Amino acid sequence: MRPIPPEQSLIEYPSRFPIKVMGANADGFAEAVVSVARQFDPGFVAGSVELRPSRAGNYLGVTITITATSREQLDELYRTLSTHPMVKVVL
Repeated sequence: MRPIPPEQSLIEYPSRFPIKVMGANADGFAEAVVSVARQFDPGFVAGSVELRPSRAGNYLGVTITITATSREQLDELYRTLSTHPMVKVVL
C-alpha cells in the first residue's frame, strides 16, 4: 500500500484520535486494550478510557483516545487491535 501524502489526508497529525473497541465483557479485556494502546502511544493516559457495557452486560465497549502521529501508526494500531483474540470489533 502506498502512503497517502499529508496534503491528501483528512486527519492532521499529530491529533487526538478516539477508537472504540468492543469485545466480551471478560476479566482483562479493558486492560488488554490499554496495553495495545500504550504500544502505539507511549504517552497514553489510561484514565482517559471510557467503558460502556452492553444492555445485557455480555459485551464491553472500550473507547481509547490516542495521539495519532501518522496514518501508518493508525493502520498498524487497527490491525493489532483487530487481530487480538479478545476483540470482536474496532471502530
